Order: sequence, then structure tokens, then C-alpha cells
Amino acid sequence: MTVRVAVVGATGRMGRLFVRLIDESADHELHAGLSSRDDLAGIEGADLVVDVTVPAVSPGIVERAVRAGIPVLVGTSGWSEPRLAALGTVVAEVGGPGVLVVPNFSVGSVLATMFATMAARFYESVEIVETHHPGKVDSPSGTAIRTAELVADARRDLGPVRAPHVDQRARGQQVASVPVHSLRLPGIEARQEVVFGGAGETLSLVHDTTSQTAYEQGIRVALAAAPTVTGVVVGLDRVLPLGPSSERA
Repeated sequence: MTVRVAVVGATGRMGRLFVRLIDESADHELHAGLSSRDDLAGIEGADLVVDVTVPAVSPGIVERAVRAGIPVLVGTSGWSEPRLAALGTVVAEVGGPGVLVVPNFSVGSVLATMFATMAARFYESVEIVETHHPGKVDSPSGTAIRTAELVADARRDLGPVRAPHVDQRARGQQVASVPVHSLRLPGIEARQEVVFGGAGETLSLVHDTTSQTAYEQGIRVALAAAPTVTGVVVGLDRVLPLGPSSERA
């Protein structure tokens, strides 16, 4: 059966990519392509809603789709733990459908975050530097937020990371105790560096996205998985065959 997809944010960078991949898919068809300012009545009748808008409007779009009984794939940044908790309450209240939240559709980015989570237990000092194109309106990026939260979770029984002088603005924004520094520069698509500091050594995990083609594989996987998830599922790793973490909540 062909899945009818409504893309909200279809006029943006990621939205246009989604529309192209849906048009190229034998398993999906575009039900509606809406901007973030369009009437959301256009999502009615869709089998799946894709939200690739901006953090300010994303929660309202997702809640509207959930209350309409339509599964949602969220590719918008800014979904921190408090927002996810509030979304989980709405999904539980309605009794479904599922929502798949993907901070980054790049498989390489997912792997880099997994490696950072593995390293987090061995280093007390961790900082993140994320760089994106000037058109990215939110900071820190959703990927950086998710990475910081997973690093903190991996250190749950060890305590927060060591981050001196965080009262100074130049030290970045703390996310789950991890300082995050955001750069917005022309000539770049996306880059994240997670730097670990320990006695006598540093470890840097760097992921560079040089083209939007890096997102295509992850988008296809997410489009196929989103209609079948239950509850709120966060991360592309939850639907990729990457081992135990790929099991869904």
C-alpha cells in the first residue's frame, strides 16, 4: 500500500529534499506540501505527517497531527527532553499514534553520537562544537542537544561532566551539564566535534556533512519506519539495524 505523506515545511531545505525523495519512492506519494504558515487542515487524509519546520511552531504541528490520529516523523531541531516529555504526555492521552523524532538523518552522525556515548564514561571533561550554514535558525542544533543528553545519561552514575567557568558567556550553553558552542558560517553544511579531555590526552570525534545527500539513506529508513512506531521514539539509531539500541521503545 502506498503511504500518503503530508510534508509541513515543504518549502525549506529539508522539506524540498523530503518532497523529492517521496516523489522518487514507489512506496510513498506526496499527499500535501505545506509551509509552516499554511492551514494544517491540509494534513487531513494523510497516512504520515513529516514536520521539518522550525522549533517555534513544530510542537503545535506535531500535536495537531497526533490528535488527528496521524503518525508523525519529526525532523525539526529543538526537541529537548522537556519537549519530548510533554509530547509523550499528549501521545499517551490520545492513545497513539507514534511519533519518530530524528535529530539528524545522517548515518555517520548517528554513529559519531554513539561513539561519543561510549567514550563519555572514560572522560570527566566533554565539550561540543557544532557548526552549520547561516540559514540554520536554531542553536544549539538538535544533534548537539541529543549528543549532550546521551553523554550525560551515559554518565548518570558518575555525575555531571567537569566544566569550569560556565558562568562566562563565552563558555557556551550548558546542555545536560555539557558546554555546547554553536557556529554559523557560509561555506559549510554541518559539522560536529565532540572533544573529550582527560589526564595527558584529548579525544575528538568529528563528523562532517558536506552535502544533503548524506541525509537520503536515513530519510528513506525513517519514512519506512515512522508509520509503525509506537509511543515517542527518538533517534535514527532506534530504527537502524545497529544492534541492541535499534530496538524500539
